[in-house]
Amino acid sequence: MEGLHHHQYYHRQHHQQQHQQQAMNVNVGVDRLPQWSIQETKEFLMIRAELDPSFMETKRNKQLWEFISTRLKEKGYNRSAEQCKCKWKNLVTRYKGCEMVEEEAKRQQQFPFYNDLQAIFSARKQTTSKKLCSDEEEDKGRYRGKEKGKKGVSISGSPSESINDGNDIKEILKCFMRQQLELEIQWREALEVRENERRLKEMEWRRTMEALENERVMMDIRWREKEEQRRIREEARSERIDALVTTLLNKLTRDDHMK
Repeated sequence: MEGLHHHQYYHRQHHQQQHQQQAMNVNVGVDRLPQWSIQETKEFLMIRAELDPSFMETKRNKQLWEFISTRLKEKGYNRSAEQCKCKWKNLVTRYKGCEMVEEEAKRQQQFPFYNDLQAIFSARKQTTSKKLCSDEEEDKGRYRGKEKGKKGVSISGSPSESINDGNDIKEILKCFMRQQLELEIQWREALEVRENERRLKEMEWRRTMEALENERVMMDIRWREKEEQRRIREEARSERIDALVTTLLNKLTRDDHMK
């Protein structure tokens, strides 16, 4: 039985790889060069997570993909809207394929962005649940309003419904603005975290460079000291040789005079 499960899993993986290869062949040049790096994919998923509520609210998402492309270009990654869309589809396909793996560690090992996509889909489920609850409460409120209108509380049904519709639109706009504000706050917090990480890395790099520079200066000082010592030894040796030669010459000169 276990062997059958493994066979089904590998068959599904092979099918998904074929599907991805076909998608890459159809979309020639979309995601060919350069390859997506891990950091670039992380940045892409962060932006995509921020805009996921907007993707859920509309089917015409071309402008959203163009916005993601612009955000990536601001971060130094030149990706078109079509490349971003294709990359998202590929990531979702791999994510769904990893859902067949039971062990969490193996999922992360096979697909390093599994947790990122899981966070996006988990947040999407929570948003959908909240929206369903809100719609249910809204329906109950409308039903109670209609019941009151039937009992004569409202003089006319049309003005009351218009007021309710206006309030509903205001609530939707307020909810949308709150979501946008929350996304803006999350984006700023993430930006601040990345900026702090960049500063820490820059400080670490400066300390490393200073240590290397100090080490280079010390090596230069030691080299100069060794050169000075070598020069002193050479001069002493030359002086001894000169003294020896002088002594020998004086001796030869005395011997000649004696003869």
